[in-house]
Amino acid sequence: MLYKLDFTVEYDDTMAQQGLLGVWAEEANAALGAKSAGVVVDLWKVVGERKVLVIADVETPDDLDRILFDLPIMQKMGHLVQVDVKSLRRYEDFADDVKERIGR
Repeated sequence: MLYKLDFTVEYDDTMAQQGLLGVWAEEANAALGAKSAGVVVDLWKVVGERKVLVIADVETPDDLDRILFDLPIMQKMGHLVQVDVKSLRRYEDFADDVKERIGR
């Protein structure tokens, strides 16, 4: 199953910018490793914001939940990370379904 993940990363006065960047560097290694393994289809950093967009290919919602709990950024500062998750459907599959429904 494909998922679109929108990560918003905050930080407060208990963490200096260097601390945030250290955690983010660790997270980047994990994310790029997941991309090499095929779990992450692709990912992008939003310019000028502490946001990352990810397309992930995961078998089940349970697997995705476990993966999210295990991310370095979630383990170290999860209370400051918001993740908006959307399940995705391939457009080709949707188009085929529409054609079938209208008899074409």
